[in-house]
Amino acid sequence: MKKTLIDTGVKPYNHYGAYLKEKYNGQRVFKVIVDGGFTCPNRDGTKGYGGCTYCNVDAFTPETARKTPDIREQVEEGFRRAVKHYRADKIIIYFQPNTNTYAPAHYLKMMYDEALSIYPEHTVGLSVGTRPDCLDFEKIALLESYTDRYDVDVELGMESIHNGTLERINRACTHEEFVNALKLLENSPIDVCIHTIFGFPWETKEMMLAYAEEINRFPQIKFLKLHHLYISEGSIMGVKYKRNPFPLFTMEGYAEFLSEFIPLLRPDIILQRIFSLSDLDLLIAPDWGMKKAGIQSYLDKSLERNNAIQGSKYSIGLPVK
Repeated sequence: MKKTLIDTGVKPYNHYGAYLKEKYNGQRVFKVIVDGGFTCPNRDGTKGYGGCTYCNVDAFTPETARKTPDIREQVEEGFRRAVKHYRADKIIIYFQPNTNTYAPAHYLKMMYDEALSIYPEHTVGLSVGTRPDCLDFEKIALLESYTDRYDVDVELGMESIHNGTLERINRACTHEEFVNALKLLENSPIDVCIHTIFGFPWETKEMMLAYAEEINRFPQIKFLKLHHLYISEGSIMGVKYKRNPFPLFTMEGYAEFLSEFIPLLRPDIILQRIFSLSDLDLLIAPDWGMKKAGIQSYLDKSLERNNAIQGSKYSIGLPVK
C-alpha cells in the first residue's frame, strides 16, 4: 500500500508534536497534568453556579490527578507514567483542571514553585489553563517571572466567539472579556494558547468558520486547541442530552468541517489538538467507535485527502457574524 505524507509524520497543518521535536532537538516532551484543587467563578457563586453546561472536570483529568491531591505525588506519578509509556525525556508542568489563576498571586507562586521544583533537570515548561476573566497584571507578572527559566504558556478558554452561545452554556464570561485578556498579554514573553469548541447545536457552520478570522487577528495567539463538542456524564448538558438528544458531529462530519476550517487559519499558529475525548466511562456521546490514536489518524488522513492545508485560504477569511 502506498504511504501517505501522514504516514511519514508530515501533516497539512502546523502541529505541536513537530514543534516540540524541533524546539527540544528531538527529545520527547510530555505534559504532566496537575490538579491544584482550584474551582471556577461560575461554580462558587462569584459569577454563577453549576459551571459551564458542557463541563465535567473529571472527564478530562487523569485518574491519578483526581485521586491524588498532593502536588508532589501527582508530578512524580505523572513523570513515571510519561517515562514508562511515552519514553519522555522532558516534561511540561500543566495545571489543567478548573481555573488555575483563580487564587491570590502569592498562593499561585507557592503552588507553581512546588510543582516546578520536583524534577528540575527534566522540567522545561509551565502551562497554566485559566479563564480570560481570571487574569490580571499581577498574575501575568507572576507567570512572566518564570520565562527566564522555562517556556511558559497560558491557555485561555475562548470556546465560542458568539456571546449568545457563551450565555447559553453558562460561561459567565463574554467574548469581550476574552479579547481584553489577550490585550493584557500583548508583547508578553508568555505564549498564548486558546481553546475552542465546535458543534454547539444552535451554531451554524458559517458561525463556526467565523472563529478563524477572529483568531487570526491576534498575533499573540501562538497555540490553538480545536475540540468538537462531546457530552459527558456529570455535566448539565449531559442531563439535557439524555432527556432530549440533539445533533452532534459524526467523525466524518467533523473531518469535513476541519477541512474547511484549518485552511482559513493563519499558517504560523501551532495546533496542539484538533479534537478531544473524555474518558470512555464518562462519555455519553458521540461515540466514534475508535480510540484516540485511530481518530487522530482518520482526521489527519481526511485533511490530507481533502488537500486541507493550513493557511491556504488565510487571505480570504470570513466575516464575523
